[in-house]
Amino acid sequence: MDREQRIRLIEETGVVAIVRFDRSEELVQVARAVAQGGVRAIEFTMTTPDALATIAQAAKQLGGEILLGAGTVLDSETARAAILAGAEFVVAPTLNPDVIATCRRYSTVVIPGAYTPTEILTAWECGADFVKVFPAEIGGPNYLKAIRAPLPQVKLIPVGGVSLETTPDFIRAGAAAVAAGGNLVKKSAIAAKNFDELTATARQFVEAVAAARRA
Repeated sequence: MDREQRIRLIEETGVVAIVRFDRSEELVQVARAVAQGGVRAIEFTMTTPDALATIAQAAKQLGGEILLGAGTVLDSETARAAILAGAEFVVAPTLNPDVIATCRRYSTVVIPGAYTPTEILTAWECGADFVKVFPAEIGGPNYLKAIRAPLPQVKLIPVGGVSLETTPDFIRAGAAAVAAGGNLVKKSAIAAKNFDELTATARQFVEAVAAARRA
């Protein structure tokens, strides 16, 4: 899957799952369960112990099943290491032009974090494929809509405060996709090994995006 195909997959599905967990043993099972619900873009954060090894394991076991991402990437060195481990998209909580440049060099989708109009436009001009609006719970869908008015060309993905209830509002406000962590990949379901719940929740998010777009 080339870079343009990866971008289309994120846009068409409209949901990115953020897997942030304090151990790595079950992350591949978690990713497979979420993908079965229709959320194929799955971000493993670099705050997870042995994150690079987990990304490499997921790439080996789930190659072709999911679009594998690395999240919480703070510098270009980590971006390169994640890409070499198998990450197909890179997400950052902040705007670091060097991270964007590294991802572009390796033809990898890059989603830097930004909040203010200046930061968002700067990220786009540096070559971001999407801009992660973080923390999106501050301002909510109305803030996203306000940003989209002067910057309609920028593909925005809200992160923070995204739930099943708020997803339709963010999509109607102009989000290209939404990204959700604990509200989608629930720690209680992981702890109970209730992977069917993860699949069902992922399916609900995908359906919420589709319904909001139809409306």
